[in-house]
Amino acid sequence: MERPYILHMLSPLKHVSPFDVNMALDAGFNAVVPYTNVELKEVAALVQDAIFSRGPKGVRRTGLFIGGRQAGQALDMLAAARAAMFPPFQMSVFADPAGSFTTAAALVACVGRRLKDKFGADWTGRRVAVFGGTGVVGFSAAVIAAGAGAKATLVGYDGAARVAAAAADAKTRFGVDLGHADGSSDSLKMALMRDTEVILCAGRAGVNVLNAAHLAAARRLMVAADINAVPPAGIEGLGAEDDGAPLAGTPGLGIGALAVGGVKYRVESGLFKRMIETDKPLYLDFRDAFQLARDLVG
Repeated sequence: MERPYILHMLSPLKHVSPFDVNMALDAGFNAVVPYTNVELKEVAALVQDAIFSRGPKGVRRTGLFIGGRQAGQALDMLAAARAAMFPPFQMSVFADPAGSFTTAAALVACVGRRLKDKFGADWTGRRVAVFGGTGVVGFSAAVIAAGAGAKATLVGYDGAARVAAAAADAKTRFGVDLGHADGSSDSLKMALMRDTEVILCAGRAGVNVLNAAHLAAARRLMVAADINAVPPAGIEGLGAEDDGAPLAGTPGLGIGALAVGGVKYRVESGLFKRMIETDKPLYLDFRDAFQLARDLVG
């Protein structure tokens, strides 16, 4: 009898995500076991309990998923898990806090496809405004876009201090340069729009971040994308199912939350399946998610 595929799911929060549990089981894991309120210092011991109990062959059918709500914290946990293992006792690890890495990867890949198809352009030198820049999806998307060559700016709804700190963290962790800007008023948003070519909107669900007046100032806009599926839209006039539709009042195209979400679903499922199918341990984060998202969208 073959041993089951077991996924140990760690979260520093009170609960693990039901979304991620469903995704893992649907992708082919036979069992998902949650661990909550996990601290960084506890990761190594949990990992070693998981790997030593199944032997070198059984460990290949064992995986670890790291959730939570903070990109840096999840990456630190991934690094701690990896450091706790050694051949032949190694299992695959996948970090996707709040689904942010796979969502951000899908967001950037979907926009990149429209830049290429409609404008014959790539991310190199594109001026990108990232709203919701202190959130984990916005931060991750900005890092991915910057890594692809964009000039990405994190925009703070409550001033510039927190996005400045996030930009500094991105430089330290990933070696990318992110701008930061204050987006706490209508006038500041409109000033930002004047040079913006791409808008990535990752604000809170049900909050309109950019209205028609803001968009009217975006005369160089190529593509605007929003991950908010809860009405009202984060970007006024953008439909949740839009995927390259003209965005009213601008020269650009719009991509809605459901278009991004369809790709995100396939990315997360695909990475879970890779964990099951691999013969070698994988250590998956937003970079792997972005590579798969680009492959999926073409």
